[in-house]
Amino acid sequence: MASQKNDALRDEAEALRQNLREWGVAYYTEDNPVVEDITYDKAYQRLVEIETTHPELVTPDSPTQQVGDAIISDFSKVTHDIPMLSMGDVFSEEELAAFNQRIINNVGEPVSYNCELKIDGLAISLRYEDGVLVQGSTRGNGSIGEDITRNLKTIPSIPTKLTKPLTIEVRGECYMPKESFANLNKTREANGEAVFANPRNAAAGSLRQLDPKVTASRKLSTFMYNVASFDPLESRTQSEMLAELQELGFTINPTYRVANDMDAIYAYVDDYQAQRSELAYGIDGIVIKVNSLPLQRSLGATVKVPRWAIAYKFPPEESETVVQEIEWTVGRTGVVTPTAIMDPVQLAGTTVSRASLHNPDYLRQKDIRLGDTVLLHKAGDIIPEISEFVSEKRPADSEPYPIPTHCPSCGAELVHLDEEVALRCINPKCPAQLAEGMTHFASRNAMNIDGLGPRIVKQLFDHDFVSDIADLYRLTEDQLLTLDKFGAKSASNLLTAIDNSRNNSLERLLFGLGIRHVGNKAARLIAAHFETLDNIMVADSEAIAEINSMGMVIADSISTYFANEQVQELVQELKALGVNMTFTSGRATLADASGFFADKRIVLTGKLEQMTRPEASEWLTNHGASVTGSVSKSTDLLIAGKDAGSKLTKAQSFEIEIWDENRFIDEMTKINEGNQ
Repeated sequence: MASQKNDALRDEAEALRQNLREWGVAYYTEDNPVVEDITYDKAYQRLVEIETTHPELVTPDSPTQQVGDAIISDFSKVTHDIPMLSMGDVFSEEELAAFNQRIINNVGEPVSYNCELKIDGLAISLRYEDGVLVQGSTRGNGSIGEDITRNLKTIPSIPTKLTKPLTIEVRGECYMPKESFANLNKTREANGEAVFANPRNAAAGSLRQLDPKVTASRKLSTFMYNVASFDPLESRTQSEMLAELQELGFTINPTYRVANDMDAIYAYVDDYQAQRSELAYGIDGIVIKVNSLPLQRSLGATVKVPRWAIAYKFPPEESETVVQEIEWTVGRTGVVTPTAIMDPVQLAGTTVSRASLHNPDYLRQKDIRLGDTVLLHKAGDIIPEISEFVSEKRPADSEPYPIPTHCPSCGAELVHLDEEVALRCINPKCPAQLAEGMTHFASRNAMNIDGLGPRIVKQLFDHDFVSDIADLYRLTEDQLLTLDKFGAKSASNLLTAIDNSRNNSLERLLFGLGIRHVGNKAARLIAAHFETLDNIMVADSEAIAEINSMGMVIADSISTYFANEQVQELVQELKALGVNMTFTSGRATLADASGFFADKRIVLTGKLEQMTRPEASEWLTNHGASVTGSVSKSTDLLIAGKDAGSKLTKAQSFEIEIWDENRFIDEMTKINEGNQ
């Protein structure tokens, strides 16, 4: 009997190892997890339990004997002289108390701890020589990581030079803020690309880009929390070390707290478990570290984890609900997206009844069906997402959900374009795309037609007043007065806004056309280079790709778009209706690379009284500046209006030049008068 039991445990352990290896490859190497964290954690804990009680079953290649991430071959290797270890996990207060008791047994007396948030990101190491950043790397397998120095240098929170000339290796976490994560997935979904499952995988995928420009566009950030050796520092406790790292120029998470007993640790856990959804970044637990650095060193580590620290993992916040319908919607670019419509439930402080299923492959992988009871959570504490269906509650007559073959809006046959996971409707007259496209055309960064929002656009289509964007310039007051809640003043204001938009500079029209991959910045560069829409329409992909390293993806997208006969007809209609086709935004000053604002990184903050911030931003961009949204050490100038807040404080701490609005207006006036 004992032999049979051991055989069963051996088989179970090997099955767990196989699953964990496969899940680990998907999570660490492909940045595309196939199971939820809680599923991985439960399997891992069960394997630990088996191997602890039956050490003869431990194998050298067991996931319990390995550290973290796989090594990606596209990057050169970095050897960590002092290994970057993983963190041991616990899931209950009882396990936390057991960790504390092990420390007391080893040390001989109670110790104080430093409590820190467990950031949901990717472990990184930064090596400095005489205060200058010389290398940045991933953790890899703990002993060997990947050299991602070029990518890490694009992250504003990583200093390239310290405030002191120390030779030191600093370690921490690179993460993607929740807002960046939500925006990235929204963009990827609209482009027909696979979405990231969580901020950690999004950050990992961003750091492993071969093009640093892609990494820079992902708006990553960092929190540093450790050093390979504390010898170069003055600090002798973990809490002091964090403060010293901040003085050296690193960004540290300020929420750390020293705890002298278990009650203080439990209070910290409760505090941040309650605040978790309100934070601007994702956390999945709390890390408790022995506060004394010399004591950390004396306690040492196992082959995989430090003995002086433990991670308390938060339980997943999930709710059960029932899928009542799967709705397919058509976006502006023709991507057809499934959304689960569910019974409303409370989740992380909000009522949730909808969750995107992203694309057909995702729907098939999750195997979500009508009538399923599902577990719902928020990816990155922000985006509602179905974890899995509850198999024991699936109706007996359940059938796989059929993937549509035709557009739900226009009935055209749907297609899969090369290398896309999305279904796409490519009918240029599809009503759903036209409505979405018209709303985009009228948006602030495009043609800026004030008052023409989604509700009005829908009414225009419902009344058959428009069939494409050219029809906007044919609207009459009599037509508008038939719309819901539209009086003479509203009609006059909208017609005036539409008429004014005819005079916009070319880049606004180019962006407003909604060409795939062409954002407002790319539209401006292209418009400034070619000067007229006619020139853009006849340019080949190679000529477009050469503009400021625009690249072939954007170039091919523009060439393909303007090769379409219906697009060419639309352009001719817009011309006939008096829409400007020429670049008129500061042509002379854009060519002047020697102006005061040329090549300066400028941040606007606070309320401006003599102009709007978009107007100020456009003027600065016209005069060669790069207007950014956040203050960093590379910022050249901050222009502060009324009630300027944290950005002003940060600029003062970096000793960045600061102007008020009057100083800015004076400089604008001088330049404008000089160009007359």
